[in-house]
Amino acid sequence: MLTMGLLSLAGVVISVIVGSVWYSPITPMGRWHMQYLGFDRLTPDEQNAKIAAAKPGMPKIYIGQMVLSLLTAIFVVNVVTMSVQNGLPYAMAIVFPVVCWVCFVVPTVGSSILWGNCESSIAWKKFFSEIFCSLVTILLIALMTGLFI
Repeated sequence: MLTMGLLSLAGVVISVIVGSVWYSPITPMGRWHMQYLGFDRLTPDEQNAKIAAAKPGMPKIYIGQMVLSLLTAIFVVNVVTMSVQNGLPYAMAIVFPVVCWVCFVVPTVGSSILWGNCESSIAWKKFFSEIFCSLVTILLIALMTGLFI
């Protein structure tokens, strides 16, 4: 139980690292995210003002995201661990989180973009960026779990 808790916390760290790299300004996904936020239409001074205005609320946003990442990590760690402990080969244990990604994450992200306020020129880029960021995170958490169970 302690091991699964520690692995879940490590999964949060993996999620933070993947998200930080994935959405950094040097990646195409980061530039698409900035387009989605409307930063591409702002001057550098307007961008800095918007960033400064958002800074006071960022700790709450990061804490909220870490809680959501913890839920994902708990699920992946528990499914992979329990599957392997019940005799399923590790390669098959990874299939369960991937199927859940296909059946839940992909439709949720798609619905969010479809019904959200996303410009049509960026919608597909945002969709694929977000679902593949989630997939990479899930697979890395599953890989890390496999190394310790």
